[in-house]
Amino acid sequence: MQRIYIPHLVNDPNKARTIEVNDYLSDLDTLTPVKGSIQIEHRGNFLDVAAQAETIATLSCHRCLKNYNSRIQVDTSEFIWLQEPQPEAYAEEVEVGLDELVETLPPQGHFDPGKWLYEQLCLAIPQRQLCDQACEGISNPLASDADTATDQRWSALSALKQQLSD
Repeated sequence: MQRIYIPHLVNDPNKARTIEVNDYLSDLDTLTPVKGSIQIEHRGNFLDVAAQAETIATLSCHRCLKNYNSRIQVDTSEFIWLQEPQPEAYAEEVEVGLDELVETLPPQGHFDPGKWLYEQLCLAIPQRQLCDQACEGISNPLASDADTATDQRWSALSALKQQLSD
């Protein structure tokens, strides 16, 4: 996907552009190409960016470590403020208010829809990756013999545990 020079969006019909996506993103390892669309609308002092896209990626289960395929879907929008970067004296510690936690671009700069879509898809990847809700994890054949195969170094703790339960 080509970067978009932001002032050119003003010349587009309705100050908007729609990009159809049917391609692999270079930094995102997926089984299928990313399919969907991105709508970018110039609204004076901000860009209104929205995307609907999906792909299939191979993830690794956090319980059993097996690989499985998962559909990653995005249906999101974001406002990106257009303002010149403010020169700041960088301190070791800077206090940032909640109203300052926004994405900004210079008004005469470029918007990279491929990078933005990549970020949105990365945010859509589940933090807790499970192949199945009933996944029990890696089976431990020694777990059934846990009482008989206790490490002797833990015997003092086992004795204390027994005393507390009595």
